[in-house]
Order: sequence, then structure tokens, then C-alpha cells
Amino acid sequence: MNYLNVEDISKSFGELSLFEHLSFSIHKDQKVAFIAKNGTGKTTILNILTGSDTPDSGKIIYRKDVRMAFLSQEPKLNPILSIRESIFASDNPILKVIENYHKALENPNDTKTYQFAFDEMERFQAWDFENKYTQILYKLKLNDLDKKVNALSGGQKKRLALATTLLSKPDLLILDEPTNHLDLEMIEWLEAFFEKESITLFMVTHDRYFLERVCSTIIELDHGKIYSYKGNYSYFLEKKEERIQNEATETNKVKQLFKKELKWIRRQPKARTTKSKSRIDDFQNIKKRAHQRRQDHEVQLEINMERHGAKILELHKVSKSFDEKIILDGFSYTIQKGERIGIIGKNGTGKSTFLNMITGEIKPDSGKIVYGETLKFGYYTQQGIQPKPQQKVIDIVRDYGDYIPLKKGRQISAQQLLERFLFSRQKQYDFVEKLSGGERKRLYLCTVLIQNPNFLILDEPTNDLDIVTLNVLENFLLDFPGCLIVVSHDRYFMDKIVDHLFVFQGNGIVENFPGNYTDYRFYEDSKPNNSPTKLKASKKHNTEADSVAKLSFNEQKELKNLESKLKSLEYDKKLLETKFEDLSLDVETIQKLSNDLKDLIEKIEKKESMSYKFLLKFE
Repeated sequence: MNYLNVEDISKSFGELSLFEHLSFSIHKDQKVAFIAKNGTGKTTILNILTGSDTPDSGKIIYRKDVRMAFLSQEPKLNPILSIRESIFASDNPILKVIENYHKALENPNDTKTYQFAFDEMERFQAWDFENKYTQILYKLKLNDLDKKVNALSGGQKKRLALATTLLSKPDLLILDEPTNHLDLEMIEWLEAFFEKESITLFMVTHDRYFLERVCSTIIELDHGKIYSYKGNYSYFLEKKEERIQNEATETNKVKQLFKKELKWIRRQPKARTTKSKSRIDDFQNIKKRAHQRRQDHEVQLEINMERHGAKILELHKVSKSFDEKIILDGFSYTIQKGERIGIIGKNGTGKSTFLNMITGEIKPDSGKIVYGETLKFGYYTQQGIQPKPQQKVIDIVRDYGDYIPLKKGRQISAQQLLERFLFSRQKQYDFVEKLSGGERKRLYLCTVLIQNPNFLILDEPTNDLDIVTLNVLENFLLDFPGCLIVVSHDRYFMDKIVDHLFVFQGNGIVENFPGNYTDYRFYEDSKPNNSPTKLKASKKHNTEADSVAKLSFNEQKELKNLESKLKSLEYDKKLLETKFEDLSLDVETIQKLSNDLKDLIEKIEKKESMSYKFLLKFE
């Protein structure tokens, strides 16, 4: 079943042509990823699909009655609503039923309203959906349902927008970077959710493991053309490489033909026959094809940075907390030459605070941080750059440096560095305000790298970068000879770049794990009780704490269901007890009511017992 057809669309902004004559389609149950470089029109295409923009030519054809939802990078939420109110503001009729049921529970004396709300819950089979609703909020860490939207952080707003989008149960779900602002646990849950849900997806994402595990089709916009691949990310890489090789072979053939035709052109007299003119026209076409050049870049640099001394960076019994929230508790570690450390952990466990302490922007409460004499940080934060009005791309980079020294007396200039990070010479003289969000992040990376640091600290460097740029950055970092600390939720990036991990568990507990992210997941999954071991990181001493038994995903689901059923049974019990107040009841009716009440009390006790067991296990 065809949900959406894109037919021959084009879009330009002034003299800048983003794309021309693009066509593709989205079918029921497809999980489609859309891949393109930053600045080539990914977000514009999403806006056209969702109706917030229009193409200059061509059209979008939607199947009749298809319900569509869109998660943008900058979600629009009503700031005066609470989290609960934002969820129930969805047009999903089942959410309205659940909302009415909860309101009815707050007014137990209105028996008519309650009975209607209860019957609606049964009719729509809303009990199961209520469990799903609770699970989604729980997994996305949206626990304070009365908190107002205007009091939420940027990440919380994105997660709330994701929750409302998922709960609206659309036929077609369009997502722009859905894994941004999610920690690794949330991303893996979302992967599993999409894998099991019968839902049609069209998404832009740079998370390559997410692409690998979720998507069944990949559509690529490359040099103005659309290419479709029926498979996951690994299949896409394989087939794209084949396509590039075939294109290179074809280009070589065309070049040979071009040389042959060029000789012929030079031999011909001025008077041309019709056949000759046709051949000349063909020659011009061949010439154009022969001079095509792919704009892909690979970083291969031998950077000549300032050498580290014997001492690089030492942390001695460092502690930090904010009120009752503990970030570090007696953390000790000595960073050695060439170390490449990845930092992972749930949102709010102190990863960015740790980076700010290392760079001296935040002071520890106790302990000390010792820096080597030749240490030179390059710190990429999540805030990005703040350009001056009318400032050009090349000027931004030159404010920080003119070149990076390479070995053997060579160097790479600011212009060359920008070219390596996919800014053409023409693009370098654009005003910064014209850049897309991803291009600005790419430019910010260049400003950090041009300073030629010998210790790079990167806080979520992969956010908003396209896959092509990620490959460039990975190759640069693989060539980088200094020390590296990186916080990222991009598992593919972490696997490729880092040697070991600091796993922030919360409450000041940090695990020092020798390996990359995939090694860590394998280690965790292979544990008998599948629960994380708590270790305080130290190069020499790692103390293992007792594992804490936690409710599984399914147990959390069942507990929430028990709580809802208990509320309903308690209300039924109250209604039944009021019937005994009728003095006109005969003995037979009283006996029947007594039996009903007895059965109801037994059900309540049974549910309470089950709930109590869960709570004991949780504690």
C-alpha cells in the first residue's frame, strides 16, 4: 500500500539550487532512512513532506486518510501545558478515553461518569494502551507529569515531543534526528520499540547502529540524484561502494571516448554535415560526463602537534556534588600518552560536568586535578559558535589560527582544513548565518582543530552531523596523535574511535571499562543476572558494589497495570458498599451483595499481594 509519492520535486533559494527533479515513494510498513550531506536539503524535504514548505515544482501525493506525525529537531510545544496535558492534547482517541477515566477516578461520587469512562476503557481496550503510555514516559524519563513545558530542558522537550508523537499512533511517522538528546539506554529502547511496532517510518538520522537495526530501506540524495537501497545500513554501504566503483569504471570509459572524439573534432573541416553536428552535440555531453568529479574527501594527516611531557593529566580523589546529587566521589585516574577515552551514561549523571572540571571551568569540591606543562586543550562543547553579524566562514576559522603544522615541515591551511571538512572554496566565503545547523557544527569543529591541541575533549560532537561528515571526523580523529576524551551517544562512532570507557552509573559511581561500547554491551549482556556491576573508577583500584535488583521492563508494565486495576476495583467496592445503605433490601438481595463484596475483596487482596511482591523486589 502506497502512503506517499514524491513526484519530480525541485527547490531553490535564490541562486542556490538545493535539489531538482527528485522522486521516491513511501509504502506501508516500510522503515525508511533518508541520507544526505548537511546543507543539501534534508530538513527542507522533511518540511515539504509534512506541509510546512512547498516545492518550486513537482508535487507530493498522499494516500487518502493517512494519519501523519512529524518529530522535528525543534519541536513546538505549548509552554503553559504540563507534561500530562501535552500528552493528552494529542488527537489519539484512546488517549482521550484514558484521560476521561483518570478524571472519573478523581470524582468517585459521580457513578454515572465513572461507569461510562470504565465502559469506554473496555470498549477501546485502553488498558493495554495505558500500559504502553506509561512505559514510554518511564523509558524517556518523563516522570514529573505535572511539570510545565516552559520549565523543561531542551533535551526533555525533545523527549516529550517524541513521546507525544509515538502516542499519537500515526500511520506514517516522520522523524528528524530522533536519537538526539537521548542517552544510550533510551536509544536502545527506541530501537526495540520500532523493531516490534507495526509502524511506517521515514527518518533522517546519523546514528548508524540505529540505521542498521531499524531501517529496511535507505534513500540517499547524492550529488543531486536519488538512490534507493532495499536493506539496512551494511547493505547500503556495500551497494554504494559497488555503485561508486561502477561509476568510476564508466567515467574512465567515457574519458577514453572523449579523447577519441576530441581527435576527431580537431580533424574536421569547418563545414559540417547534419551527421557531424549530431556527433558534436554528443561530444559535448560526453565531455560533461568525463569531467565529473566526486566531492568525497578522506582525511590523511600526520599532525605535528606539541609533544606531551611525562605528565599529562592526573585526577586525585576528585569529588563533586550539587546539593544531594553526587557526580564524583573520590575519583582517581592518570591519563597516559595517546589514551582515547569514551564517556557514556544516562542523562543527568554528570558527563558534561566532568568535562568542565577537567578543563577548569568548574572546580571540584575536594581532591585535585594536576595538568602537564605542555597540555593544550581543544574543547568542543554543545553550545557551538556565536558568529558576529556578516562574518564569513573562512574568517571564523582564521580568528583561531591560520594553519595546522604537519610533519616534514608541511602544513595545512585554514582553507585546506575547511575543504577537508567539506566546505568548498566558494562556500568558505558564505556568511555564517546562511549555514544549516549541521554545517555550523562542522565549522565549529574546524575552529577547535585549527588551534592544534594535543588533548581533544569532545562533548556530543556527532549531533546534527551527516554520515559523510562523521566519516571525515572519524578519519581525522584516527589520525590524531594526542589524547582524546569524547562524550557521545553514537555507538558506531565510539566503537571506531575509543579504546576504553568511563561508564557514569550515577550517585558518584563510575566504571572504568577496558574496551569500546560493543565490548561493554557484550560484557553486560553476558552477566548471569544481566544487571550492571557498580565500580568506582581508579587506574589501580576498582571496588565492586553489590548489584541492585531492579524490575524488568515487563514487570514495570505489569505493576502499572496492577495499579490501574486496583483503583478500578477499589472504586467498585465503594459503590457496592453504598448499596447496603438501602433499608428496603430483602434478605436474598443482601446475601447476593455480600457474596459480590466478598469476591471483590478477594480480588483486591490478590492484586495488593501481587503489587506488594513487586515492591519488595524493587526495594
